[in-house]
Amino acid sequence: MRYKDRTAVITGGGTGIGAAVARRLAGEGAHLALIGRRREPLEAIAAETGAAIFQADAADGAAMAQATAGIIERFGGIDVLVANAGGHGVGPTVEMSDETWALSTRLNLDTAFVSARACLPSLIDRKGAIVVVSSIAGLFAGPDAAGYVTMKHGLIGLAKSLARDYGRKGVRTNTVCPGWVRTPMADEEMRMIIEARGLASLDEAYALVTKDVPLGRPALPEDVANAVAFLASAEAAMINGAVLTIDGGAGTVDLPTLAFAD
Repeated sequence: MRYKDRTAVITGGGTGIGAAVARRLAGEGAHLALIGRRREPLEAIAAETGAAIFQADAADGAAMAQATAGIIERFGGIDVLVANAGGHGVGPTVEMSDETWALSTRLNLDTAFVSARACLPSLIDRKGAIVVVSSIAGLFAGPDAAGYVTMKHGLIGLAKSLARDYGRKGVRTNTVCPGWVRTPMADEEMRMIIEARGLASLDEAYALVTKDVPLGRPALPEDVANAVAFLASAEAAMINGAVLTIDGGAGTVDLPTLAFAD
């Protein structure tokens, strides 16, 4: 019960990694405030966890200020922010419209910045913690994904800036960088691979994209939630500004040596 009497705010808390984090923190006694644009997924997780719902766009400054005020009024303050909201930004650069680029910025980077800005005063008061959910796309570049890759790199820079600026005020900020995780968003990408490669199932698609990952499988949302729960807890009291990969060892692979592998 590491989170007994502590309040955690989770953006993008209705599905995938955000939902898994909600379940994990609720299981350890946290009061939860879930933020997202779609009410139905939030309600489903709230029914499981007892969370409070604040339907809002995490990239909207006024909406986040209102949500934060409501959270503080209900729970007394904020101890943890999990900046998890995100989205796509794929396509070749020469074909990417201004609108697609701006949407990628808003969904990935703006949501984290705006939610951190809104929560920081209370986090400072309560010596809290922020965990930013980026991606291994924040460390490496995938094909035709300049928007997504750029924003995920930007999230790491934001988290490091927060760690430096607010560490002296008692707020720790760390980043997790998952690789492939079996979420609804990743399933959509697997369906594209199924169609392109003539595969038979999601399992075959995930096996293909993780064939060179040392652990040989994608992560589950719960794998990421375990890391988030640790980083935001008192057990990680001296960890600030860290970047933790949750990728089954994908980032350790020397790509030019793959030709020598069995």
